[in-house]
Amino acid sequence: MPELPEVETTRRGIAPHLLGARVVEVIVRRRDLRQPVSKSLAAIEGRRITGIRRRAKYLLLEIDDDSTLLIHLGMSGNLRVATAAQPWKSHDHLGITLARGKQLRFHDPRRFGLVLRLTGDLPAHPLLAKLGPEPLEEGFTTAHLAVACAKRSVAIKLVIMDAKVVVGVGNIYASEALFRAGIRPQTMARRLSKPRLAKLVAAIRAVLTEAIADGGTTLRDFLHADGKPGYFKQRLRVYQRTGEPCRVCGTPIRHTVTGQRSTFWCPQCQK
Repeated sequence: MPELPEVETTRRGIAPHLLGARVVEVIVRRRDLRQPVSKSLAAIEGRRITGIRRRAKYLLLEIDDDSTLLIHLGMSGNLRVATAAQPWKSHDHLGITLARGKQLRFHDPRRFGLVLRLTGDLPAHPLLAKLGPEPLEEGFTTAHLAVACAKRSVAIKLVIMDAKVVVGVGNIYASEALFRAGIRPQTMARRLSKPRLAKLVAAIRAVLTEAIADGGTTLRDFLHADGKPGYFKQRLRVYQRTGEPCRVCGTPIRHTVTGQRSTFWCPQCQK
């Protein structure tokens, strides 16, 4: 599914087309996503988009009527900028036509995504209220991670994938960060020292920063707003490389399942 780098890449791709634009029309072709598309979406017609933010894996489009469109790309969704005259694809479920002649289209074959119009206290919304700090912002520190790991006997990989601990570190980037930090994914969280956790914090930041710079990772469905793929896949050191030689030491990469998610690691480089 699209993870933080893919969502951030999408935000950056659509922002120049949407920021300050007036909404002319909202077209809902299919409403039955993970939650039904908000019936009040038509209320943004005639309004302007004043901000485009990301919180975890959610895109937040701020409207000048003090409402916010919350968009989640689900398992296989993407947003692309088209012209109103371009043909719709079979899984294009929603379009937002702008006065500038562009149209933002939400494409989601599996329909696990979300398009909701929210009003009121946004940080208190159930989807946002319990989220942890952003991994690339100041709140994600070694001290914060140490508190989250203390007395926890679960695998460290599960801790850093917990959105209540830190947002946006999905399966791909958790595996890659743990490799860079030299930590086995199955290591019990409470057994990691602060120096090792400091390496992990730095590795998470580095992996996500590089992935954003490369436009994300295209494994199956993800495409940029302009239809192009992400290129971080070429940098992957362990993810989906079972049996292939480690790029550092040559040892075959191993695979297991941790918390029902595929996990990849190098038995030589990670201890």
